[in-house]
Parts: sequence; structure tokens; C-alpha cells
Amino acid sequence: MGTGVRDEPAGADEKAAADRAAAEAATICADLIRFDTTNRGEGVAHPERPAAEHVAALLDDAGADPVIVESEPGRASVLARVPGADPSHPAFLIHGHLDVVPADPSEWTVPPFSGEVRDGCVWGRGAVDMKGSLAMTLATVRRRLREGRRTRGDLVLAFLADEECTGDYGSRYVAREHRDYFEGCAEAISESGGYSVTASDFVEGAPTRIYPIAAGERGTAWMRLTARGTAGHGSKPAPDNAVAEIVHAVSRIASYEWPVRLTPGVRALLDGLADALGTSIDFDRLDDEVTRLGGVGRLFAATIRNSANPTRLDAGYKVNVVPGTASAEVDGRYVPGTGEEFLATIDRLLGPKVTRAFISHDQAPSADSSGPTFAALAGALRAEDPLARPVPYVMGGGTDAKAFHRIGIASFGFAPLLLGPDLDYLGMFHGVDERIPLDGLAFGTRVLDRFLDTR
Repeated sequence: MGTGVRDEPAGADEKAAADRAAAEAATICADLIRFDTTNRGEGVAHPERPAAEHVAALLDDAGADPVIVESEPGRASVLARVPGADPSHPAFLIHGHLDVVPADPSEWTVPPFSGEVRDGCVWGRGAVDMKGSLAMTLATVRRRLREGRRTRGDLVLAFLADEECTGDYGSRYVAREHRDYFEGCAEAISESGGYSVTASDFVEGAPTRIYPIAAGERGTAWMRLTARGTAGHGSKPAPDNAVAEIVHAVSRIASYEWPVRLTPGVRALLDGLADALGTSIDFDRLDDEVTRLGGVGRLFAATIRNSANPTRLDAGYKVNVVPGTASAEVDGRYVPGTGEEFLATIDRLLGPKVTRAFISHDQAPSADSSGPTFAALAGALRAEDPLARPVPYVMGGGTDAKAFHRIGIASFGFAPLLLGPDLDYLGMFHGVDERIPLDGLAFGTRVLDRFLDTR
């Protein structure tokens, strides 16, 4: 059995093995997309079980000894722990989610669950978020097991249900009920990082490709707001109108301008971008800098301040009846270190007649962007792309990293892809016509393989 550390590439044999893994990643990605694992939230979801069984079969075929665990009937996750070459070395976790957000077929160029290959891409809901990344992981692990190459420490794999809601049926469940699988894990990689953003406008000659590696994310505060008033006939004066109260509160939240809060993680990103692009960044005018830097600016647009977006309203049952209650839901996100400030601001905006309750509340996790794991991630990217400029960044959204953070595992966002400059990768998260390039998947499998040699 090999140790996992490889010599210099062995010419044609190495290329053939890499090509096989790349082709396998594309096939696995398309196959996973064809499993409709739509998650509408609040327990309403297509079961992940069929996709989990497919993943488990792929791992079992390679000798990884997976198990399928269910939090509720059909809400399935796959866990595996592949022994490493050195039992005393720390284990390492790769986690990702099987579920996807809904897709309206009438809006798509191709059927969203077709897994169609067109124009050099695999198309379908989840191609970006995140069945493409799962496919790269599976293809890479299968290749390494075929070749007898082990990581130094144990490699733990978790393919999870319910990330697109609260994680209650997925990451939270396995972190609580199957914690033994994660024994000895201190670090992990998962989604939303390691992809290229071309920044040709700022550097003469060859384009600079920025690769953001997530070393943190904003905290989550999903809230249900409730206003209570006096029910009555719609034709009569209604000074205590619950609908009016909830609408006014939602309007105050929607129109509030959150101040900039520049955290150490975002400062590290801005410093990295300034160095890579050979430009200065004005910390006092960051909104303007977002616009000036274009695609690169989008990397920090959502993480320089807190946000609270109203997403749902619910009130009444008949036009001529004033209801006694009205409710709304708000997606709140806050940058690290500002949780108390965020909630105090929300309470002030709500006013005395509206209450709030958490649908989901999670702290802002972080990982060490100055440590050896980040350096290994960056090194694997540079080895496959000489134009790569890896930088740390903080994600605006949230991932299953929050659940693993609770049990002491720090996650990096790292799903490596080399992308063309015209592909709006960030815009495809939860968007229409999700697709992932075949050559991007090939690149990602090579990078992951290199990185796992360091584990």
C-alpha cells in the first residue's frame, strides 16, 4: 500500500490516470444531477436517499466501506472513513451536500435535472452547488484507492442531506449522532472556494487569476417575525392592524443601510487582492471599490457589512377580515464579531409591537489562513495553474461548516475550478442554467489529488 506521497509525474501513465479521473468526474456529476434532491426547506424535500445510495455504491466499489445514515426516512447522508498510512496523524474531512434548491424548468435552457453535456459543460441544478464538487471528490478518492495511495492520516468523507435548509437533517444530525466518524479531525474542506476569477483589466500581459479560498463565513440569523393585533371586519377602523405592523417593520429592515464592518478576514482578502492586482484599495470607499474591481469586487461585496433581507410574508385569509396576526421571514447574515450589534439593530427596527424568533441561528466560523493547510491548498492550485494567485476570503453565505465548527472542525471553502473569464460562476449559485465546464472538473480533480498528498 502506498503512502500517498508521489514521485514526479510518470509521463503517459500519470496523464492517463488523471484523464480517467476527469472523465469519471464528469460522468458522476451528470449522474448526480439526475437525482432530483430538491430541498424546499422546513422538512419539505425530495429524499436524498437515492443519491446517497449512488454515492455509497461508488465508494463501496472503490473499497471505502461507506455507511448510509438517516435522520428521518429518506433524509440520508453518506459517511466513510478511509484509513490513512499513519494512524497517529490527524484525520482530515471532506464534506459536501447532496440536496439542491428548487428549479423552474420553464426558465432553463435545458431540463434542470437532465445532466446534459452541452458546449463543453455539464448542465443542471446542482452542477455548481454542489454536485460538481462532490463528483470531483468521488473521482479523486476512487482514483487514489485504485492506485493504492492513501493519505497520511485518515480521510473522512461526508455527503450530506439538508444543507440548503438548516442542516438539521444532515450536518447537524451527523455531527451530533455520528461524531465518532469525525474523531481526530481538526480541519476540513468543502464548497465555495478555490475557483478562478480572471482579473485581466489590472495586470499587463498574461491575465491574473485570483483563486479565493474561503477561510470563514458570515453568521446566520434566519428569523420569523410576528405582529399581533385586533382581528375585526375589514370595513371598520383598525388602529391595531397586525398586517400594517408587520409591513412597516419589514420596510424598516429592507431600507436600513448597514454600516461597513471591516473584519480581519476581509482585510486579509483586500490585502491579497491589492498585492495580486498591483493596485491600491481604498478602505474608506469599499462600495466604490466593489464596482471598480468588477468580478473580483464581488468577492467582498457581501462581507463588508451585515445584511437582513425579507423573504416571506404571511397574513390573513379573506379580503374583508383584518387578521389578528401577521408574520414575515428574514434572512439575516452578520460578519464575525458583530452578532450582538446585529440583533440589537434588528430589535430597534422591529419596534415594540413585533417579536422575532430564530428559524436558524449559527455563529460565524473561521479557519486559519496563515497555517499549513491553507498553504497546501494554495500550493496545489499554483502547481496546476502558474497564473494562480490564491487569496483568503470570507463567504457571504453559509455552509455545513457551521455544524462542524460546533465540534471543533475548521472548514476551508475549496472546490477548485479553472474557469473561463466569461462564465458567471458566482451568478449561477441558486440561479438559472447552472453548468460546470468539463475542463474545470478535470482541473479540480488534479488539484484535489495534489492536495490530498499533503494530508
